[in-house]
Amino acid sequence: MPNANHKELAPRRQDNLRELIRGSVVIRVEEICRRLGVSPATVRRDLDQLEASGAVRRVHGGAVSVESRLEEPLFDDKASIAAREKNRIATAALRFVEPGDTIYLDGGSTVLEFARLLRDRANLTVVTNSLRAAHELAGRGPRLIFVGGELRRLSQTMVGPLTRLLLEELHLDKAFMGTIGLTPREGLTTTDPGEAFTKELVMGRARQVILLADSGKIGKVSFARAGGLENVHVLITDKQLTRADARELAKTGMKIVKA
Repeated sequence: MPNANHKELAPRRQDNLRELIRGSVVIRVEEICRRLGVSPATVRRDLDQLEASGAVRRVHGGAVSVESRLEEPLFDDKASIAAREKNRIATAALRFVEPGDTIYLDGGSTVLEFARLLRDRANLTVVTNSLRAAHELAGRGPRLIFVGGELRRLSQTMVGPLTRLLLEELHLDKAFMGTIGLTPREGLTTTDPGEAFTKELVMGRARQVILLADSGKIGKVSFARAGGLENVHVLITDKQLTRADARELAKTGMKIVKA
């Protein structure tokens, strides 16, 4: 009888599990146990069956839904999410900037907050593909080099293969990057392949890559891979980063700064 009941309950439990993973995009085994009130062994067995059916994909310590991917909000909406944390992260990033540096500014909302703090730094060269960052620095401050390419209106950035024409001619001291999603296995992910192309190209041209990402990005997976974490030297995030996430990310060799 116990085995029969278990078999009867399994389909319903797996439906609940599928919905839970779809809603969270990425979720850990411990969280599934807590939410569904089942043992880790049961969760792993259900995940194995769901992966075999193609509904989920196993990742280290949990699972990611293949039925949905993290969507990107409009730029102005992104800027309002975790605004206090983004300001602290941007302020913490200032200590990585030295006089005479040539730095790259990516198109994320946290990087834009960082750009605003550079408006009085005339002793820098800033390379950017971000219309918003270029606008912030157009009136004063650093020497500004704007990357041409195809305009992606959602992120207000120039992206895709055309950006290679300039970027492959440059050597960058530091690249300050943003991301939509971040996991140890999937690396940096974003919603647009053209933007992913430019991000990965930039990280290959910089001596030091500094990722500015609030803790809400960690554990999330979006559509297109934009580079592995082995390419990131420093992660600046907020104090809500969990110890478990910090341990996993530190295994990649990056330095983690909590702002």
